Amino acid sequence: MNRYPIWKNLIILVAVAAGLVYTLPNIYDPSPAVQVSGARSSVKVDTATLDQVEKALAAANIPLEGGFLEGNGLKVRFKDTDTQFKARSTIEHALGSNYVVALNLLPNTPSFLSSMGAKPMALGLDLQGGVHFTMEVDMKAAIDKQAERVAGDVRRELKDKKIRGLIKRTGDKVEVQLRDEETLAAARTAIERVLPLMQIAARSGDNNYRLILTFSDAERLRIQNDAVKQNIATLHNRVNELGTTEPVIQQQGADRIIVQLPGVQDTARAKDIIGRTATLEVRMVDDDPGRFEAALGGNVPAGYELLDELDASGNRKILVKKDVELTGENINDAQAGFDDQNQPAVHISLDSVGGNIFRLLTAENIGKRMAMVLVEKGNAQVVTAPVIRAEIGGGKVQISGSMTTADANDTALLLRAGSLAAPMTVAEERTIGPSLGKENIQKGFHSTLYGFLAVVVFMVIYYRVFGITASVALGANVLFLIALLSLLQATLTLPGIAAIALTLGMAIDSNVLINERVREEIRNGVPPQSAIKAGYEHAWATILDSNVTTLIAGVALLIFGSGAVRGFAVVHCLGIMTSMFSAVVVSRALVNLIYGYRRRVTSLSV
Repeated sequence: MNRYPIWKNLIILVAVAAGLVYTLPNIYDPSPAVQVSGARSSVKVDTATLDQVEKALAAANIPLEGGFLEGNGLKVRFKDTDTQFKARSTIEHALGSNYVVALNLLPNTPSFLSSMGAKPMALGLDLQGGVHFTMEVDMKAAIDKQAERVAGDVRRELKDKKIRGLIKRTGDKVEVQLRDEETLAAARTAIERVLPLMQIAARSGDNNYRLILTFSDAERLRIQNDAVKQNIATLHNRVNELGTTEPVIQQQGADRIIVQLPGVQDTARAKDIIGRTATLEVRMVDDDPGRFEAALGGNVPAGYELLDELDASGNRKILVKKDVELTGENINDAQAGFDDQNQPAVHISLDSVGGNIFRLLTAENIGKRMAMVLVEKGNAQVVTAPVIRAEIGGGKVQISGSMTTADANDTALLLRAGSLAAPMTVAEERTIGPSLGKENIQKGFHSTLYGFLAVVVFMVIYYRVFGITASVALGANVLFLIALLSLLQATLTLPGIAAIALTLGMAIDSNVLINERVREEIRNGVPPQSAIKAGYEHAWATILDSNVTTLIAGVALLIFGSGAVRGFAVVHCLGIMTSMFSAVVVSRALVNLIYGYRRRVTSLSV
């Protein structure tokens, strides 16, 4: 009557074993480390770089506990955070600006656990420490920028249709002055075709014929939402360079973006990465042999600059004018692709202003070389310097040269990363130290432990043997929950620890219900074995109902919540599922082992 089949006992044993395997990595503290990666994909990090790092650390008398290559980067472990900070400065000085050197934490999970995919839980900003920024998006600038694009689109369309008109932008409105009623009607038809979402009002009379283009409320809202989304995408691109695990970049309200970088303690560096831009400059090349030789000899003519040009055989020098003909501010988009010779290239879309400038520049300099200069952190490098064969219009620019597919992707990414839909300002900035995060973990662990012990003491005193089985099931519940959090790599935050403590309380409720049902059956004169069976079966419906309704509330928090609320909801939902399994299945298995194999049971210790 009260015996599980072998397969059910095996499932429980497998679940407990898996729980132990995926929980174990959390007992190993992570090591402070320094992560090195190339500032661009063309900068390789290999064994030579690792040797250079090890020699620099040895020269500075900084001990390391191992280093290894991982992907296109390397990581070096240290015994404590003080050594980690000193090593970071030393490595930065040794490698120069071509490398990104960032602080990191490396797990100390044993290799046999790692081989099974076991990892420690991902910790949030409040537990691991890090930096928090609240960025405010300038929505007026986003609308103005879009109005400028609309003016450019109107200008090009009227030019294509050979309709003469004076286009003027006033704030977020675009006005088109036309000469008569006929051209006004033709212009309106043309504009409505290319800009169907714009509100167009016509004004005529007293020889004054105008079209006024304005944004509808829905279009204005779309522009603002798109601006926030594009800025979030840009921030993601920049934060990825930090190598930060589990960064949080999300919208807050209509015009703010929260950026949380767990594990990053260097606020200045984080701001540097978040605020970085890679811009493209178009400059003219000077191929005069005399001036080039003089520049190579150290006598660079005034108004010129000797730059490196990317080449398959290595960097070579090229003499370019300092005058910038076009900048990356006019870039709308940049995508990696291939040119006509099937070589990697970057395809750039310019806005109307940039397109006109580029067309005039190419028309006036046919036969000359034009340099595409990528500027990042004050360092300029020529990506390509093709000869202008003909006038190039349409606002579409292609840059190609001695670049690989990875270089093309990298260049496109940097150009896009520098493209914010609207400028942002830092509205709030906070740093959470690792010591505070460690203190939060300790306090959360202690509160959960004391709560667990208090529940166990109460259950053992009040329900005796059934209280012991309930307590063991409660421990299994914690094991399953931590294992699931580790396996899914769900980020644990301080509210998540609160959810664990809440789960303990809710989980024991199920066993209280079961035990009271068993007691009730005993009081009604039901034999002990039948009382156990009836107690579990009758309590199951109530347990299921209460947990399902609570789970619905948790799922709602997960869908509609954000930040800490979602962190709470994840742990809460997982905790409900593990508690149902442990409270009903695991505790029943223990009760079966104690009472189910006895031939004669006269009383129950409940």
